[in-house]
Amino acid sequence: MEIEIRNKRILRLYREGESTKYRLGATAIEKFFMRIEALQAATFIQDLWKSASLHFEKMAGYENRFSIRIDGKFRLEIEIEWKDADKTTGKIIIAEISKHYE
Repeated sequence: MEIEIRNKRILRLYREGESTKYRLGATAIEKFFMRIEALQAATFIQDLWKSASLHFEKMAGYENRFSIRIDGKFRLEIEIEWKDADKTTGKIIIAEISKHYE
């Protein structure tokens, strides 16, 4: 699926491997890049649901916001701009990195 990073600090993390706002350890940064690759490799939304290691879930209180687990502490929040009425494909927008359960 198509990926877009609109958050400037996450874009810096993606391009440079570091960010002053997101102080992730080396392991979490490595997993961050692995999650981006998994999102890029997905053809349909079902591909994300099927991968248990992603812990892909819809976020409560949002219509189109989902999260995937980076590691036990952090999650990557994404929004999806659907391209079809069945909500099977769309553009993934990387929105935020948040601490899990905060």
